[in-house]
Amino acid sequence: MDVFRPAFVPDPDMGRDAMLSLQHRIRDAAVFSGSPATDTVIGVDQGLDGDIMVSHAVVWRDGGVVDHVVAREPVRTPYMPGLLSFREGSSIISCLEKVEVEPDCVLFDGSGRIHYREAGLATHIGVVFDVPSLGVAENLLCGEIGAEPPFAEERVVPVTADSSVETVADGEVMGFACQTRQYSGGSRHINPVYVSSGHRVGGEEAVGVVRGLCGSWKLPDPLHVADRRAS
Repeated sequence: MDVFRPAFVPDPDMGRDAMLSLQHRIRDAAVFSGSPATDTVIGVDQGLDGDIMVSHAVVWRDGGVVDHVVAREPVRTPYMPGLLSFREGSSIISCLEKVEVEPDCVLFDGSGRIHYREAGLATHIGVVFDVPSLGVAENLLCGEIGAEPPFAEERVVPVTADSSVETVADGEVMGFACQTRQYSGGSRHINPVYVSSGHRVGGEEAVGVVRGLCGSWKLPDPLHVADRRAS
């Protein structure tokens, strides 16, 4: 895969103000609509090995893994809420540049539009490569949901903007809490995933992609495999 917008590549050496400014430009460039095919999908996840960020890209086709690419880059910035792409972006971009196919869409373990400036990891990297992308987060970064988990399996609840979101009015739908798996009874429950547009994918379409790729696991299969390998 080739970088399409090099000016938007996240630089971990930027100051915080410059990072925030770049995220506003990312949001302006992002397209939160579209219905991608899912014949060839990439799942991306990261793990830490000491002070090295290790990114895994799993290429998924016909119900299985057809390629797996890894990249390692030094961590050059601390974790800052809402600025994850500047911490993990270098390794992700190095990883995706090694992928030799053009995917229909890329799934990221992280937020897309559900973000303070609608410029989460899935949106930022999606815009850099101009590839259809979506975020599948296991924790809600911002916004509000209309009901408290646990949800029944297959239930979808909108995530709406709250006062922490800078770029949209309170109450606007930014994504969805999606219950992909649930125990049938008892005191245990499985939390939902938080699905949102990254770039060139609509919110409801993103939920459809996730559902279509979920098998026996909470995460869609390409992300589950990437998550296991990153762990």
